[in-house]
Amino acid sequence: MRTKMLPALGLIALTGCANKLPEKPNIIYLMFDDLGYGDLGCYGQKVIETPNIDALAERGIVFTDMYTACPISAPSRCSIITGKHTGHSQIRHNAERVERDFEGFPDWYFARMRADSTYEGQWALAEGTETIGTMMQKAGYTTAMIGKWGLGGPGSVAEPNKMGFDYFYGFNCQLLAHSYYPDYLWENDKRVLTRNAYMPVNQRLDPDADPYDIRSYDKFNQKDYSCDLMYDKLEQFVEKNAKNPFFLMWTTTVPHSTVQAPEEEVMYYVNKLGEEKTPITDGGWYYPILYPHSAYAAMITHIDTQVGKLVEKLKELGIYDNTLIIVTSDNGPACNSNSPMEYFESGGPFKCRKGWGKSSLHEGGIRMPFIVAMGDRLKGKAPEDTGFAHTTGRVSNYIGQFTDLMPTFAELAGVEAPENDGISFVPTLLGKKQPEHEFLYWEFPGAKGWLAVRKGPWKGLVKQVKKGSTDMELYNLETDPREGKNVAAEHPEIVKEFWEHIKNSHEDTYANHPNFVLEITFPE
Repeated sequence: MRTKMLPALGLIALTGCANKLPEKPNIIYLMFDDLGYGDLGCYGQKVIETPNIDALAERGIVFTDMYTACPISAPSRCSIITGKHTGHSQIRHNAERVERDFEGFPDWYFARMRADSTYEGQWALAEGTETIGTMMQKAGYTTAMIGKWGLGGPGSVAEPNKMGFDYFYGFNCQLLAHSYYPDYLWENDKRVLTRNAYMPVNQRLDPDADPYDIRSYDKFNQKDYSCDLMYDKLEQFVEKNAKNPFFLMWTTTVPHSTVQAPEEEVMYYVNKLGEEKTPITDGGWYYPILYPHSAYAAMITHIDTQVGKLVEKLKELGIYDNTLIIVTSDNGPACNSNSPMEYFESGGPFKCRKGWGKSSLHEGGIRMPFIVAMGDRLKGKAPEDTGFAHTTGRVSNYIGQFTDLMPTFAELAGVEAPENDGISFVPTLLGKKQPEHEFLYWEFPGAKGWLAVRKGPWKGLVKQVKKGSTDMELYNLETDPREGKNVAAEHPEIVKEFWEHIKNSHEDTYANHPNFVLEITFPE
């Protein structure tokens, strides 16, 4: 049964006159990988510099309550591509195309994938799945994805070119995306070699290397930085398609670990932050790194600089005011040896430590930065109460989810969307009354199983679902955004209502993959 969506009885009123949007605007969707709510300047970041994204925020709309559909990569992307939340979507957890024993993460995993591409990639979408890409193709758009795919390996039924994308360049397999200096990337269905040597991510410093000497890390930082290879292809795509409507998903791997950036950019932050005294020499699944804080910041600023270059290119081509740009992240910040989310307070106003970011349904794991801009078309007077946003541009407190992208893009493109769980937020772009979700729903089979429901200020959260837990925590996010005071005992009627929403939102997955299955115990 599909989630029933009700029209809003009233939502925030965005000030300023309603804007007129162009017919079939170009759409560029930039999605970071593991970027936290608080990692951008327009969301309060004080250290990492993001002037170009902040400039988009000043001319566009900053959303304070936009959520991903899942707190990890593949299922988040599946929900974006299909418009289905994780109670309905095909892929609900990360799962490899070929089952592997990850114990020790030895070289041969990567060597085998390199030798035989049928071992590469993640669990595939079902053949013939209607996607956001096929929808935009039907609307007359040329479509591209540049960055990370992760929804079906090479040669599978769900390669990007078979799922609605005319052009693809980047990492098909998210496992191989752990290096920013890969020896190959994919262009459509062909491997394209780079100038980098093969370097599996379990490589360590040489036995006699000094961990405090930056030259000891030279072998990990090679000739071709993948972010630059991807940007070059991205700019070429925009130039080639400037005269016709295009839909571009820029799914950068930044700032997912391993944290790597060009040395001069890392050193800029070393000079700004000071010398780090704790190099990471055993990064688990990731390369050693001398300056993890500075590298993390440099990666984000690197993409921000590319955003600035892209904006200048759009202006040069005369299509800046006709191009909708969205900047967001696939899920919350990671907690591992390479990701310094506590140092940068990447969760922003939300708790940010192990168990509260990526792989959790806490706010830090699922509430995303989300900026929408279109030249100067969306400018307007900012409301007095900007909530968690730090911008003088417009701010929306619309409570939405990435499932909203499909119906929004459909309305902009003038085409009917496939069945989905979203609501178009075009009214917000126009400064008009915005319909709202009756509630938002999440389920996540990982980390012992999680469930979550949000309705208005209320959020219900169930942990350890795989152990049969029916203990729902309840938080008022208006007064308690850090989810510190469980008030479930004081509001049994809300808890009961939320369990009904869970019951009506969950469907068994088509694949019956053990990673995707979440058997829910309901309270009596």
